[in-house]
Amino acid sequence: MSVKGDDIFMRLFVFFDLPVAKKEQRKIATRFRKELVNEGFVMLQFSVYCRTCRGQDIVEREIRRIEKIIPPEGNVRVLQVTEKQYGNMLLLTGEPKKEEIYGAVQLLLF
Repeated sequence: MSVKGDDIFMRLFVFFDLPVAKKEQRKIATRFRKELVNEGFVMLQFSVYCRTCRGQDIVEREIRRIEKIIPPEGNVRVLQVTEKQYGNMLLLTGEPKKEEIYGAVQLLLF
């Protein structure tokens, strides 16, 4: 049985470094984070958000959506990895967040 591209689960990471020295910059950065959460991203670390996507089409759709909400200053990067690659990530200290654990399991149930 072959696996179609739409059946492969991917993790899409968003890394960002936004200026927050001025009040207006903080508002813009907060708005960007809230919009990421509205898109289904979960904060892994401050300025590092992640979302599980089913297939390359969803990854590309999410990247287009992120491009529309990027603040005018700072930098934003995205990285996609397979669910298997994500599973190989080492957590050297601390505990994974509940959302991080349950997010993938919940998606698989649908």
